[in-house]
Amino acid sequence: MTNSATDSFRAAVLPVRGGPGLVQERRLVTQIPGPRSIDLLKRRTDAVARGVSIAFPVFIAAAGGGVVVDVDGNSLIDLGAGIAVVSVGNAAEHVVAAVSDQVAAFTHTCFMVTPYEGYVAVCEQLNARTPGDFAKKSALFNSGAEAVENSVKIARAFTGRSAVVVFDHAYHGRTNLTMALTAKNMPYKESFGPFAPEVYRLPMAYPYRWPTGPENCGPEAAAAAISAMKTQVGAANIAAVLIEPIQGEGGFIVPGTGFLPALSQFCTDNGIVFVADEIQTGFARTGAMFASSHEGVVPDLITTAKGIAGGLPLSAVTGRAEIMDAAHVGGLGGTYGGNPVACAAALASMRTIDELGLVDRARDIEALMMPRLRAMAEKFRCIGDVRGRGAMIAVEIVKPGTLEPDAATTSAVAKACHAAGVVVLTAGTFGNVLRFLPPLVIPDHLLHEGLDVVEQAFLSS
Repeated sequence: MTNSATDSFRAAVLPVRGGPGLVQERRLVTQIPGPRSIDLLKRRTDAVARGVSIAFPVFIAAAGGGVVVDVDGNSLIDLGAGIAVVSVGNAAEHVVAAVSDQVAAFTHTCFMVTPYEGYVAVCEQLNARTPGDFAKKSALFNSGAEAVENSVKIARAFTGRSAVVVFDHAYHGRTNLTMALTAKNMPYKESFGPFAPEVYRLPMAYPYRWPTGPENCGPEAAAAAISAMKTQVGAANIAAVLIEPIQGEGGFIVPGTGFLPALSQFCTDNGIVFVADEIQTGFARTGAMFASSHEGVVPDLITTAKGIAGGLPLSAVTGRAEIMDAAHVGGLGGTYGGNPVACAAALASMRTIDELGLVDRARDIEALMMPRLRAMAEKFRCIGDVRGRGAMIAVEIVKPGTLEPDAATTSAVAKACHAAGVVVLTAGTFGNVLRFLPPLVIPDHLLHEGLDVVEQAFLSS
């Protein structure tokens, strides 16, 4: 960066301070994107690889509570939370303090060389907070994809088997193995193969699209999946069944009631490791600390990331001690896994969840958002389904009177929200789901105003 560019950027950014002290209001002072964001978009085009996409063409200078402030001074309502990452806020007080203290002490030693207490403390917290009253252990990594890949390694080491069962609409990451586990081709898998073998995909319990109706979805989908595992794969060959308790990128699909417990029981009966991918659903997001708990499911292994560390890169695999210990010494790890700064952030983030009662807050957000979105569904025939739990809520958009996905209207609604200063995200195998992931610390008035904008976007699209 040239000196003049650096000075210009500092002049735009540094006077704006982030954190909970930001004024919690939507405020537009330029068109979206504004002139400074447009300049940065031009630089981005020249400097950043084309394959790295962006959903909303503004550059952020500060964020906190329920707003993000761009380099042009526009204050935008945040209904995305960095894809469910900053549940405790973009600059939560405890996180900022803990990170500052840790950076001043040391930034890295590599836990595998000279360990430190923070890593151990995070593992202790995960072992205590995840479902199940049995002995547990954890291992820390950097990203959700790393956690998922390591869960498969651990399950294979424990069982001596190789097959992994996943489901339609699943998203599990972008590494070679996790691309094989992920269902959607574009943009995640296109042109990147060949992929890892011994991955078997089965139908998902998708209530909105289940042929015999949502009331039959859970038991019928479970019976079909179990039959397929027995006949197409062979239960004795399966190392792990891997599933998101609520599918994220696939469209916030809440499985039909009874589906997850039936799969879990089948795994228990057949010596299969049941892995819950809680990367998007974990840490209070769905109105429970972990989404598996909504149906009383106790996974053998849980993968976590995103909301674990208040915005710093950290992930984990947590589970039954005897399964976690199956990998040989030196078989798990990584140079940066469980970085001390990220560990400090994670401990502070979990403290914030407890002190602010964010599990209950997620339920309050659901109670506020669901009636308004259902009222919109009555008004706009293109909204085919409203679903989700806690602060993980979505609407599926279809051609009126059909189940045909309408990606064009979904994109138009999202763009209208963006232009009006509200950050929303799209999702779904068919690109027709508008999803909402507000920070759990967002004030009610911003939720209401954000939904006002969403409703207006439907009217104009």
